Amino acid sequence: MLLAMITSIVGAIGFSCMLKLLHYFNFISWHPIGFVKKWELAIAPFTAWFLLGLSLFILFFIIYILLQYAWRVPAFFTSLVIGLAFAFLAEWIIYDLPAEKASFKKLSIPFIVITIATCRFVIETAQFHYYNRKFAYRNKLMYKNTMIK
Repeated sequence: MLLAMITSIVGAIGFSCMLKLLHYFNFISWHPIGFVKKWELAIAPFTAWFLLGLSLFILFFIIYILLQYAWRVPAFFTSLVIGLAFAFLAEWIIYDLPAEKASFKKLSIPFIVITIATCRFVIETAQFHYYNRKFAYRNKLMYKNTMIK
């Protein structure tokens, strides 16, 4: 459980920093903490970034817990599917796009790549540690550690 929390914290901080960089260099035209204006919250920008990071932490924690049991499926495929779905859904909601073919041109490719990379980090870490715990008995020695051979 501690490993899940640490992985989720690192994923949330990294993803938040990458969102800030994407917005700073104009790779995305929306502001990552734009929900403050939309919901008319009177909070400081640092608090808004903290709320964004907290929600990302919860999302990555849930992904870690659920997908650690999918260790037979390669992390590449699961992160690709989940990352694409999350990125498309997020930008579709942010831009309020219609369900048309022309709407795909408005999606940000750097945002999609960052989302998939972060999902791969979280999912692959989860699967690796689950696999490591599940098959830990294979790594044990057949004799005592104190025995001299």
